[in-house]
Amino acid sequence: MHHAIAPMSIQAPSAVVMVRPHHFTPNPETAADNSFQAVSGAPSEATAALAYEEVSGAARVLKAAGVTVHLFDDDDRYNTPDSVFPNNWFSTHPGGHVALYPMYNPSRRRERRTDILAFLKQHYRVQDIIDYSGLEYDGLFLEGTGAMVLDHLARVAFTARSNRADPLALERFATHFNYEPLVFDTADAQGKPIYHTNVLMCIATQFALVALDAIVDPQRALEVRQRLEETGREVLPITQQQVADFAGNAIELSSPQGRVLALSARAAASLTADQRLVIERSAKLLPLDVPTIELAGGSVRCMLAGIHLAPRRSG
Repeated sequence: MHHAIAPMSIQAPSAVVMVRPHHFTPNPETAADNSFQAVSGAPSEATAALAYEEVSGAARVLKAAGVTVHLFDDDDRYNTPDSVFPNNWFSTHPGGHVALYPMYNPSRRRERRTDILAFLKQHYRVQDIIDYSGLEYDGLFLEGTGAMVLDHLARVAFTARSNRADPLALERFATHFNYEPLVFDTADAQGKPIYHTNVLMCIATQFALVALDAIVDPQRALEVRQRLEETGREVLPITQQQVADFAGNAIELSSPQGRVLALSARAAASLTADQRLVIERSAKLLPLDVPTIELAGGSVRCMLAGIHLAPRRSG
């Protein structure tokens, strides 16, 4: 069904939260299990300045495309090298629910911000905030929509097993939010588990990008594919090289002009002509230039926390 007015999709939020970093640096703490991260030397002012500019530029491009962007600056008092990736510490859900997540690395626990939550309550209808962060003390971690890629239509939480996605924490989330957890083991080109699910898969309204050959068990890979196809989506397999280029780290967003697929310039360049063709049938490609941020082993999807809440009517 095509309406002239904004086609809303439960899968593709029309608003996002972004955090603009002042002291960005690839985090030595997270490098241990993130093989997509560049090994960094000392934190440099130049790198931080570039990252700041990249986030500012990305926010401008998204706004110009009709996406609502809530841009926050990180606070100099906190040492939060990964603050540019807010999708890991909170998620939002239709019906006014917000979840806070337990983070694997101690430096990332400082990213959780009450001011961002207060802003959401002020501008959106928030019924409750469900806080799982206490699970950190039990050594159980679940890094939000990095650890889980949510199919909002079929209510499946696709989850790659890792240090950052504990099955027990996932079970709690799934029960609470009414998702079916689908857990699988992954291996990157070097045979190491992939640290976040959102690096190897992106679920949009009418298509999904998935690194099927990064899923260790072929039977499980087939099941993942079938579960996505059941919803009428076209599954676009991506290669390990495309995963390394962050092609899986994309997110579909809604705008008044239609849907867009936000991804990095590097990711967009890695897509094949056939893949682009399928994507552009239902979403416009929106490449964002974030090469410095990608040094930290995350890309555009990690930088955008989707807002699936109802806006308050300002009167």
